[in-house]
Amino acid sequence: MRILVVEDEKRIADFLQRGLESAGYAVDTANDGAGALDQVHAAEYDLIILDLGLPDIDGLALLSKIRNRKASPPVLILSARDQVDDRVKGLESGADDYVVKPFAFVELLARVRALLRRGQPTPERLQVGELVLDCIRRRVTRANENIELAPKEFSILEYMMRNRGRPLSRTMIVEHVWDMDYDGLTNIVDVYIRHLRSKIDDKYQTKLIHTVRGIGYMLELPETQPERA
Repeated sequence: MRILVVEDEKRIADFLQRGLESAGYAVDTANDGAGALDQVHAAEYDLIILDLGLPDIDGLALLSKIRNRKASPPVLILSARDQVDDRVKGLESGADDYVVKPFAFVELLARVRALLRRGQPTPERLQVGELVLDCIRRRVTRANENIELAPKEFSILEYMMRNRGRPLSRTMIVEHVWDMDYDGLTNIVDVYIRHLRSKIDDKYQTKLIHTVRGIGYMLELPETQPERA
């Protein structure tokens, strides 16, 4: 999941970026409206966190520009404007949620997850064979055994399970999970796939993560193999 944080206060932007990345999201930041529009046109985001007090444009005007695009992600307003009229105006202008500063990060994260779930057409519980991923509780089990995953490992596995049976290139995985472009040189995807295989595949006869030569990786349950080890 990729999130754009539009916030002109660097301290807050850095705090949000660190917290959201620790929760497994890829995060871009913009400190003004012009930069935010450039990034919205250049990349597809799953969610935008928007401050209203930007230096070059009012946040509600920027929200209107974002909403005029054909593909418009959920928008969570994060603002010091705390009057009821401000919140009502923000929601009526097209925001999906409104959080007032100062805020508790744990509440913000819960609202982010709720908005992302709302925008997902796929189930909140993903399953391939006996591998189960709980998107809400962020838990993974296989054959009823808990599997501990790091945030990026969880994000890669969730992406692969949501795209079950679809070959995913290293470029697609990096751009979806990390806040970076794939440069053709990094082996970061291969390293994390090895980590995932060691945790969800190695002890089982049936392998779920498959290498697709010349493309990347795919997660699927072979029909001709038993699932249990």
